[in-house]
Amino acid sequence: MSSPASPRTVAVGGLGAIGLTVARALDRDPRGLDLVAVTANDRAGAQSKVAGFRKPPRVVDPAQLADADIVVEAAPAAAFEAIALPAIDRGCTLIVASVGALIQRLHLIDRARATGACIIVPTGALAGLDAIRALALDNISTLTLETRKRPQGLAGAPYLERQGIDVTAIREATCIFRGNALEAAVGFPANANVAAALALAGIGPERTRVEIWADPTVTGNMHTIRIEADAARITVSVESVPSPDNPRTSRLAPLSILACLHSLSSTLRAGS
Repeated sequence: MSSPASPRTVAVGGLGAIGLTVARALDRDPRGLDLVAVTANDRAGAQSKVAGFRKPPRVVDPAQLADADIVVEAAPAAAFEAIALPAIDRGCTLIVASVGALIQRLHLIDRARATGACIIVPTGALAGLDAIRALALDNISTLTLETRKRPQGLAGAPYLERQGIDVTAIREATCIFRGNALEAAVGFPANANVAAALALAGIGPERTRVEIWADPTVTGNMHTIRIEADAARITVSVESVPSPDNPRTSRLAPLSILACLHSLSSTLRAGS
C-alpha cells in the first residue's frame, strides 16, 4: 500500500471496452493516481495493449491486483469474484463495473465492512443516482427502469437463450423482459449493470422494476428512470452512445469510472 504522501496506486481488472479506456486515461493523465497493474484473460494480449503506455503497468494475476490501494473491476461478470474477493479481503477501495454480479452477492458488503474495504458503484450510463440516494433516506414508493437497446446489443443473454428468443429477428420495438433488478442481473449479465446500480442506490433489487426492450429504431442505449417518492417525482432519460468496441456497454461507462477515480483525490466534489 502507498503512504499518505504518495500517489494512490490503481489496478485495473479487465482490458475490454471499459478497462482499457480507463487504463489509457490514467496513463495519459494520472491526476495523482498511479496505474501499477492490470489483468486480463489473455496475458499476452494484455502485455501488447499496455506496451505503448508511457509507464506500462505490470500484467498480473487477478489476486495480485489487491496489492494496489484502488482496484477497478471491469471484467466479464464471470471473473468478478476472482478480482473482487482479494480486493475486499485486503481492505482496498473496490470500484465495480459488473454491478449485476455484485447484487447477486450482497454478502460481500458485510465482508467489506469487516475488512475495512470500500465498495464503490459508479453511476455508469445513468444519471441522477445522487438524487435517488437522497430520496431513499425518506421514502420511495416506486422505482422503475426502462432500457432500450438495439437487438444486437442484447444478443447472447442467458434469459433470451432460455426463452428461445432470437433478438436478431426483431424488426420493431419489443419488450423482451419485465421483472425486478435481481432477475434482470441474472438474465442479462452484460446489460443489467445500470439496473443493479439503480437498485443499490434506491430501494433494493427486489423492489426495483425493470423493462428491457429490443428496439431496432434506437441509435444509442436508452435508459429512462421513473421515481415516485414522498419528497419528489423524477423522470430521467439518458441516451448514451454505444462503445465502438462493445455494443453491450456505453462510452459513458468508462468515463463514469474515471470521474469516480478523480473524485477520490479531488479537493472539490460536485454532487452528493
